[in-house]
Parts: sequence; structure tokens; C-alpha cells
Amino acid sequence: MTQQSKVTLGAINLEAENPQALANFWAGVTGSEISGGGDSFYLPPNGAGGFGMFFQPTTRPRPESQVAHWDLTVPWGSRAEEVQRVIALGATHKWDVLEEVAHVQWSTLADPEGNLFCIAEHPPVNR
Repeated sequence: MTQQSKVTLGAINLEAENPQALANFWAGVTGSEISGGGDSFYLPPNGAGGFGMFFQPTTRPRPESQVAHWDLTVPWGSRAEEVQRVIALGATHKWDVLEEVAHVQWSTLADPEGNLFCIAEHPPVNR
């Protein structure tokens, strides 16, 4: 018998050239409020399904290739509006994938320091 995992996502940790500015951007995206100060900032999860984010000063040059990114999910039909909202906060639109697979459409963006992330929507399941 396999035991149920109790693992959840505590926080995404990012190094940043300007941790406060990047924390402000992500606070706008997630609707969370910044805590901390000095040179490190924390955004607690915004609700039960949310995730925390921690921002600290960069300690080395940014790698040329990003090895991971996060996918954010919004309700079906709201992706385009949400993408525009996040662009207004300072994100850069990179590309859209709208017809590659039937179960998801997404837009890839970059935050103000170039970290890639996606905003995805999944069509309702017919039951």
C-alpha cells in the first residue's frame, strides 16, 4: 500500500538584481502582500491554493538558459485578459500556444528580470 504524500509547494525562491522591485511585480500578479525588508522579501500564499515566493539578491551572473519555469492557471476564457493585466504590471509577452493541444492554451511571458512563466487555461471538461 502506497502512503499518501504530504508534500506541498512552500515557496518559489528567486535571486534578483532588484529583489524589492521583483517582489512588487509578483505581488501585483498574485494579489499577495510583501513581508520582510532589507534585501530579502517574501510573498505569502494568497489563499489555500496559492504559493509563496521569496526574493533575495543575486549572488552570481544570470544563466543564459532558464532550467525551470512555473505555469499559472486561470479560469477558461480569462487567459487573454489576465495576460494583458500582467503585461500592464511590467511583464513582457513572449509567445502564445493556442492550438498545439486540445486540453490547454497558454501564453508565455517574462517578468521584469527575464524569468519565464506561463499563464494557462484549460477548457471545461464535458461530463
